[in-house]
Amino acid sequence: MEFCPKCGAIMFPKDDTFQCKCGHKKEITKDLANKYEVSEKVDTKDNIIFTGDDVRTLPTTRSECPKCKNMEAFWWLQQTRRADESETRFLRCTACKHTWREYD
Repeated sequence: MEFCPKCGAIMFPKDDTFQCKCGHKKEITKDLANKYEVSEKVDTKDNIIFTGDDVRTLPTTRSECPKCKNMEAFWWLQQTRRADESETRFLRCTACKHTWREYD
């Protein structure tokens, strides 16, 4: 796998370059081509699903973004402290993607 040095996303081969969703391209040289080997062929009847940042899988809540004042945010819980303490609630603005946390 090649990762984009600009944004860190996975770059996919297209024509004679690796291309990233941010627009960065890297030419596939002979040395780079020898580094990769196809280990599995995809049959034409198989479905491959690519998803982008527009897929909304997290639940949302009404919460004001401290950066842009938008009133909707995705949220999730994560254990960031000891197990006997409550989880940390993370929120990400649906408009500007700013992420912040709330504690109980």
